[in-house]
Order: sequence, then C-alpha cells, then structure tokens
Amino acid sequence: MSSFVQPLDVPVPQETLTAIDARPLDLPLSQETLAAINVHLAPLAPQQIIEWAVAHLPGLYQTTAFGLTGLVAIDMLSKLSSPPPPLIFLDTLYHFAETYELVAEVKKRYGRDVHVYKPGGCEDVAAFEAKYGDKPWENSESVYDWAVKVEPAERAYKELNVRAVITGRRASQGSDRANLQPLEVDTTGLLKLNPLFAWSFNDVDAYIKENNVPHNALLDQGYKSVGDWHSTEKSKAGDGGERAGRWAGKEKTECGLHEDYFKMKELVRILHSVAVK
Repeated sequence: MSSFVQPLDVPVPQETLTAIDARPLDLPLSQETLAAINVHLAPLAPQQIIEWAVAHLPGLYQTTAFGLTGLVAIDMLSKLSSPPPPLIFLDTLYHFAETYELVAEVKKRYGRDVHVYKPGGCEDVAAFEAKYGDKPWENSESVYDWAVKVEPAERAYKELNVRAVITGRRASQGSDRANLQPLEVDTTGLLKLNPLFAWSFNDVDAYIKENNVPHNALLDQGYKSVGDWHSTEKSKAGDGGERAGRWAGKEKTECGLHEDYFKMKELVRILHSVAVK
C-alpha cells in the first residue's frame, strides 16, 4: 500500500505515486515527482521529513558547517532507529577556533562519521595563501568561494558518490532562502533536503535548549551566525535577521555552496589561472 498521502485538491498520477514510494527513489526525479514529494513533505514535522529521507533518498549525506539548524538535524538523526547518514564538513581553513572545538564535541557526543574536505592541495592557511595570495576573500571573492566551498564540495560528492544532502537551511533565514521547499534539485542533479525549512529561529533555539544540543560558544558572545572569522562580525543593536554579521556591508547572502556556482566553475578557474600568472 502506498505511504504517500494524496491531497484531495491535487490529483497525482498513479505512476507518480509509484515513483514516490520507491525505496530508494529512482533518480533523476521528474518535475512532477519532485512537486508531488514537496506536497507530501511540506506539512510534515522535521523528524518525519528526515525519517522519509533516510528511507527513500539514495547516496544520502548531511553537509554541515555546524550551525544551529544543522545541529538540530544531527540530534534528530541520532534518535532514528536506522543508522544516520555520514556528515560532510567543508573546512575552509578560516573557521573560528570555537567551530573546530564544536566539531570535536559533536563527534564525541554522537559518534558520527565526519568526512572533512579542505581546499584542493591545501592542508593549512600557509599553503592556501601561497596558492591564492594574501586575503583572497578580498582580492577575488568568487575565486575564494569556489576554492573553499564549491570545489571541495564537488570533490566530496564525487568521491563519496553523494546523490542527496541534508542541509540546515530555513525559509525564515530570509533573502535567497525565503521561498525554500522541503526538497530541491540543483543544476547538477544533486538533491537538497531542507527538513527544517518551515521552522523559525525560536523553534530551533527551543529545540537546542530542550535537548541540550551542543552549539558554537560564539553564539553566546553576541554572534548570530558563525562562518569564517574574516567575514563574520558580532551583531550590532538593531541588526536584522539571524544571519546578520555575515558578509557585513555586502550584498552577498550565500557562501557559494547554495548558489549556482557550479555553472561558474570554468569561469573562476580561468580567473584564477590569470591571477596566479
């Protein structure tokens, strides 16, 4: 019997119902199947969305920078009867010390496998800046984003045969995330599951406190969101949005991993080849 609940006002063809119930899902998804899945997932609680994903999505991993929403997902996954998907952490080499301490704490508490990916050919800041120059985030922001996030992610997805990822994005974070759906497909065909897409910051904060979930110590020191140390500031009085303090003074709202930077890959490589000559 189908586990998919068909909304009365949205007729779904039988072949779509069959496709949705496949374990694992047959990829790539058609637009009709994706739309039907989102209709099914939208009213569910995050725990139910996560449970559905573990049962249905092939090649599933969780990508995380250990922000609050990602930590909630990690905790929820730990409570499932089935093994949780492995974690992928993109180490930009410019995280705060507190972030690295949190990674160690999460590994100890939850016993999760964490695949760490750094910029290609760079084990430390010295190697990275020898390759890309001093303060590359100022000199060529697109090259920097590609080098620390997009290329390592692409390499991770290829080496680990990743077909789908769990993200910590939420619609209430605003800007480019305002119209977020539970399940998305990017231009490469990668599935992105956003189980807490409908939660507010207060929902996340309450879960963290009620379940004693570890979190970044900087959040208790005036930071609203934590990224690289060079592009993260303490939030000021009157700053709007929970991601205030990230890329202050810039129009930028995403690091590149959730933008269509894969289409820019060749352009950025050309820019970099010119820059290092």
